[in-house]
Amino acid sequence: MYKVAVIGDSASVSGFASLGLSVFCETEPDKVSGIIKRLAENDFAVIYVTEPVAVTVSGTIEKYKKNQLPSIVLIPAIRGNTGEGMRSLHVAVEKAVGTDILKN
Repeated sequence: MYKVAVIGDSASVSGFASLGLSVFCETEPDKVSGIIKRLAENDFAVIYVTEPVAVTVSGTIEKYKKNQLPSIVLIPAIRGNTGEGMRSLHVAVEKAVGTDILKN
């Protein structure tokens, strides 16, 4: 059975534990890269990463974009967001549906 994880600062990700996700409160780039690698090797299908953390490990995330699994999805954090998560969501929706139904 596939699993889902979330990685980021404690304030932004700790609530996801109540939803049954595996939560990793980490922001140090080397440790985050290691966590992503370990999760990818252990049946995690989706890994949510907060935008500020994703910026620091963009090289690691890029390595997994070619793979079907895990899907690494950027999510907003409490602070320090870049907007990349929403941009990538718009692109994914447009690919899936044929038009960006999320436009305002």
